Amino acid sequence: MTTQVTAPRRPRSSGIRRGEGVAGWLFTAPIIVILGVFLFIPVLMALWVSFSDWSGRGSPLSANVAFVGLDNYAAVTTGGGLAERNFGIALRNNAWYVLLVVPLQTILALFLASLVSRAILRGRGFFRTAFYFPSVTSSVAITVLWLFLFSTTGVINEVLSWVGINGPNWFADPRGIVHVALGSVGLRAGPEALTSSGFLGISWWEWLAGPSVAMSAFILMAIFTTSGTMMLLFIAALQNVGVELGEAGMMDGATGWQRFWHITLPQLRPTLFTVLTLGLIGCWQVFDQIYTGTQGGPAKTTVTPAYLSYQAAFINQDWGQGSAIAFILFLIIIFFAIVQRWVLRDRPVSKRRARQYQVKGKTS
Repeated sequence: MTTQVTAPRRPRSSGIRRGEGVAGWLFTAPIIVILGVFLFIPVLMALWVSFSDWSGRGSPLSANVAFVGLDNYAAVTTGGGLAERNFGIALRNNAWYVLLVVPLQTILALFLASLVSRAILRGRGFFRTAFYFPSVTSSVAITVLWLFLFSTTGVINEVLSWVGINGPNWFADPRGIVHVALGSVGLRAGPEALTSSGFLGISWWEWLAGPSVAMSAFILMAIFTTSGTMMLLFIAALQNVGVELGEAGMMDGATGWQRFWHITLPQLRPTLFTVLTLGLIGCWQVFDQIYTGTQGGPAKTTVTPAYLSYQAAFINQDWGQGSAIAFILFLIIIFFAIVQRWVLRDRPVSKRRARQYQVKGKTS
């Protein structure tokens, strides 16, 4: 007598489950439609414009708009003309801006968060509000205030005069601060190896000029206005850091700096990645301060790729190049985000260190 074994039936999803799926799609449909209409479709159209010769008149999808391939990208990267040099200058300016703003604002934000998170500090709520207040103020208003503070007869130069320093005309000085420092020790011209070759239409000596005096004022403004937002992220992360490890480190004789570096900071790695990513995105996309303040002057030393994209498209009516610059900027941001993710990744414990722990465990 043979027995027939039947495979267990998979439970069919009940009507309630099917209803939940339909309800979920109904609830998410509005935001999907909004993102599609106002984000994804415009991005795809801008990508098409970067590969076309659209003049800004009529629809970019019309039959009289021709496909030009990578011509717009080549014009700003390998064209050898004014477009390439302008893009190189903008990239140089923004690179120095990112190099100085991102680490300085992160360090300042972490310091402020550690300061206002101390239990012994009185009036912590007041200081948190005071440090965060510049972040919620209009960037246009802050820029106008900065123009007044850093003018020739402004408050900053007045304070510098108290210590015998003759302040510059900040927003009209195109000199790079590295070249200014080298000029103070007599080095006013670069070596032949740096002046005879370069990248994107500007020499390596110009790449190493540092941010201009005008861009340095914008760098200070960015640190002043963005550190408060990053501080809030660090405050939230510090509240989730366990005090037990810090107390254990204290009992083992670790100093305050050692406890912060080896115990607190590793637990802040996810927040640190978020802060650095937001800082990179914001710094590479800086536009409103430049548009309100100097519009790229003096001598194009405050031009950024975002402002150059606007200038090429809306002022020069070269929409293809403007879109190409925007997408090159997008790729730059993605590249640095990936590199940053790789640097801050969780690394496995090395065999040498693991062997040390095993030896300690056996001897104890």
